[in-house]
Amino acid sequence: MVRIDLAGTWRLERLSDHSVRPMAAPGDIMSALVASGEIPDPYYDREELGLQWIGREDWRLYRSFDATERLLKRRRVRLEIDSVDTIAEISLNGRIVGASDNMFLRFSADVTELLRPGENELSVTLRSPERAAADRAGRLRYPVPASVYPVSSPHRNLVRKAQCMGGWDWGPCLMTGGLYDGIRLVGADGPMIDYVRYAATPEAGSGRDGAWTVELAIDIDSPEAAEASLSLSLAGASLEKTVAVDAGRSVLRERLRVESPERWWPAGYGDQRLYELAAEIGPAGSTGPAATTDPDASYNASIRVGFRELHVDTTEDAHGKPMTFVVNGRPVFAKGANWIPADALPSRWTRARYESLLRSAAEANMNCVRVWGGGRYESDAFYELCDELGLLVWQDCMFSCALYPSSKEFLSSVEAETRHQVRRLASHPSLALWCGNNEALGAITWYDESRNSPARYIVDYDRLTEGTVGRVIRELDPGRTWWPSSPSAGPDDFADNWHSDSRGDMHYWSVWHEGRPFSDYLSVRPRFCSEFGFQSFPSYRTVASFAPDGERNVSSPTMEHHQRHPRGNALIVETMLRYFRMPRGLRETLYLSQVQQAMAIKTAVEYWRCNRPRCMGALYWQLNDVWPGASWSSLEYDGSWKLLHHEAKRFFDPLIAAAFVRDGSVQVYAVNDGAEALEAEARLTLRRFDGSAAAELATFDAVLGAEAATPLWSAPVAGLPTSPGEAFLDVELSARRAGRVETRRTALFLTEPKACAVRDAGIRTNVDADAEGLFVVISAEAPAFYVALEADGLPGRFSDAGFHLAAGETRRLRFLPGAEATSDEAPGAVAPDQPVTADRLSASLRVMDLRSSYE
Repeated sequence: MVRIDLAGTWRLERLSDHSVRPMAAPGDIMSALVASGEIPDPYYDREELGLQWIGREDWRLYRSFDATERLLKRRRVRLEIDSVDTIAEISLNGRIVGASDNMFLRFSADVTELLRPGENELSVTLRSPERAAADRAGRLRYPVPASVYPVSSPHRNLVRKAQCMGGWDWGPCLMTGGLYDGIRLVGADGPMIDYVRYAATPEAGSGRDGAWTVELAIDIDSPEAAEASLSLSLAGASLEKTVAVDAGRSVLRERLRVESPERWWPAGYGDQRLYELAAEIGPAGSTGPAATTDPDASYNASIRVGFRELHVDTTEDAHGKPMTFVVNGRPVFAKGANWIPADALPSRWTRARYESLLRSAAEANMNCVRVWGGGRYESDAFYELCDELGLLVWQDCMFSCALYPSSKEFLSSVEAETRHQVRRLASHPSLALWCGNNEALGAITWYDESRNSPARYIVDYDRLTEGTVGRVIRELDPGRTWWPSSPSAGPDDFADNWHSDSRGDMHYWSVWHEGRPFSDYLSVRPRFCSEFGFQSFPSYRTVASFAPDGERNVSSPTMEHHQRHPRGNALIVETMLRYFRMPRGLRETLYLSQVQQAMAIKTAVEYWRCNRPRCMGALYWQLNDVWPGASWSSLEYDGSWKLLHHEAKRFFDPLIAAAFVRDGSVQVYAVNDGAEALEAEARLTLRRFDGSAAAELATFDAVLGAEAATPLWSAPVAGLPTSPGEAFLDVELSARRAGRVETRRTALFLTEPKACAVRDAGIRTNVDADAEGLFVVISAEAPAFYVALEADGLPGRFSDAGFHLAAGETRRLRFLPGAEATSDEAPGAVAPDQPVTADRLSASLRVMDLRSSYE
């Protein structure tokens, strides 16, 4: 096999004026215009508004390359572009080789006859996606509506392009286009491998560490019917044989038996052991150690295999229909967040960016991410990293918050897209579930058109979701769960999963959208909550990256432009005044918004974890941001951690002590996700805000059940010996595991923090350094709540934030500078202009806690 990588510097022509500039590919048009200096940063101030013309124009990308002698000797050469965005004609040496109108479908064309020795030119003409959408809308027999956001590109649901590129309630409208992921020429002399899929099953009676049978499906593209040599190897098992292949596309099915492989586990449950499966096919006699022909004649492919058993348990029970991931026989509480595209500019979809964000998820004790249906089927690197990190993937198909047509042309394109993506992704052990869409089922009730003629749109929905997407997934990946929509109660069940908490997965948005108190999370017990969230503002550093000096105010035009929810800033501030005293300035307002976001999501997650096994999943909205601004994310645009992400590391810990007030009663639980029961001691103290004990409420031993929530203690708030505003509950849990003692501590306000007599904590800090790096030693004379440290002007973050510091307690926090805190390729990540020393860190240090935010 001969491969020529066509990534690199291309040329980008604006067809309306024939102006030309360089463009990096993989990459996108808008990034190229930023790089050439022709347009400003679309994320700065309100510059986005002046850049909408880009999506209304036509563009041409082109480059020259030399066809090597090795390539030209091959009988077949194929051009492959992993993602073409979106309405495109592709030409080689002036001859059209194909067209594409689906960003989610790999483009492939045989170009053997068009290549010539020496210089060749490849050209991709990209037509305006916005004009294409308008044209398609004009040809509809009846309207097919979609949700509209503050800055939107109309009819985005009619073009198979990442839906959020047309604007969302957390991101900009940047209708860019380009070529993404891989661009290459591949040459061989015989059959080519399109995909390799497998199903691995432990042999009956072989025991937990016994042999596995691996059923392989190898998708082949052959120019003719012929005999071919096939070679396979996996974990000590191998196969070499001559096979008959049909002309065109076909599937070879083979079987390997692997002795005693190590199992793959989700994060927190075991190791993520992966094995390489190598496949090679070529003309007869071209593969294996006895090959007698040119090695370039054969075609090679490889994937990684994880040996694991996984199913989603939805067996009806006394509470309704559960939704539980079961891996290798163990029920897994899914802990994680929703993933949106890594950036609004596709040129920044790099492996380093993926790794930064996904490692942050894993470091916060997550074991699951949901790839949301308004973005894209992610790059190979994303799924490879999830395999390595043990992050289960809930994979939406790319339909969201809209109705969709069911024309023959549209469904044909979707079927091809689905066949490609299932074949591409099915081999990943991290892939847990296929979901048909995000909220497209519920969207039937959102629009006047569908409310007035529901039958028409229900038929459209069924033809798309079950008749096309579900049919293809069931055909190609029958061993993996198909879930028709999120939220839903599963196939053939149309329960109201925004309000019903007894069946399938739930989206619970009443706290945010309806402005209900955080305690409202305690009113529902979802079987699996796949969306819920609360917004916050980003850090001051992020605000400074997009807002000019005079605009750094939460109600300024720039700050409101970077808030895409119509009531977002009002909801944040109104909630802040419900729970906290008025902050004294912008930095304190930003900080308190992150405190309340962490409070909200902690309230939900800990309560739902205390309801296991009824509830077995909590995926908050959202993990990451596509641009800098106010949003529901726990990671800022540059990858740095908000207070919510630090809190997630605590509330997703495999062992937690949880306390909350419900129905006028304080309730204390322990949750143990481990496979073994633990002996523990609990100590509950009612403490005044100077740290002194108002009452020793209880000290007792307990056994924490394996994979269980254990109720520890409860009492009416009205029966406590102090008023709620005079004291807080201090819970200390010490559990013994494998000869070690693990301690978890949590502090519970018994009323709104604004009504509490919180003291000046007398926080002291000292910066020191050793061979491991820079540290801040922090202590407090009185209890300090939601302690957060910032290093003004220095890129980086601290190892913890948003924590409770007890009276007299000392903690040592590591400063993670620059690339240690986020990927050095993350947007906004800035390398220090000089080494960060203890003196520089000390001079830039800023400490905030609850009391200091308002006086």
